[in-house]
Amino acid sequence: MKKVLFIILIFAICFPVFSEERPDALQMFREGRYEEAVRICREELETMPRNLDSFTVLGWSLIRLGRYQEALNYGQAALRISRFDTRVIQNMGEAHFYLGNNQEALRFFEEFLSLVETGARVAVTYFYMGEIFIRLREFNRADIALTTAVHYSPNNARWWTRLGYARERAEDFNWALEAYDRALRISPTHAEAMRGRSRVQLRLAT
Repeated sequence: MKKVLFIILIFAICFPVFSEERPDALQMFREGRYEEAVRICREELETMPRNLDSFTVLGWSLIRLGRYQEALNYGQAALRISRFDTRVIQNMGEAHFYLGNNQEALRFFEEFLSLVETGARVAVTYFYMGEIFIRLREFNRADIALTTAVHYSPNNARWWTRLGYARERAEDFNWALEAYDRALRISPTHAEAMRGRSRVQLRLAT
């Protein structure tokens, strides 16, 4: 009996971690507690420097915090560990997108889509690509990318509105009107869609 109690005592002293829950960076991210997620991920990387899950959640959190260059720095470190981790590749594309590095963002987004065919990040990747093509004034390519985005996410009024804008800039006014109408069916008070619809109706009436 004394031996059993001794073993239990040693276990409690040496392994107190089992009595405590480890903080969950992913849960912090999902709750919008991005600074906490960053702190936890950095602590994890100190003890497990090749942990790609930590790199991924860290990248997501830094992007939400607007710390895009930090997200790039950590993403580059992660890619040195695993060059084809799709989560890291997509993070790199987003960070470059927000920094205005259009060609670099496109390169990472295209690589991501060559590796991933389905999933939640596919739709948003096409949306970002559409926005980049609008920046570059390549409106027909923007139309293709944004059409694909709304195919995967058909109830996103903002994306339908941006598709309408791309088509409007390409002077494809009938299809622009159709996209603005779709946006307004989803969100009848969407101001940008209402303004776009009015512009297009005026052009069609002249």
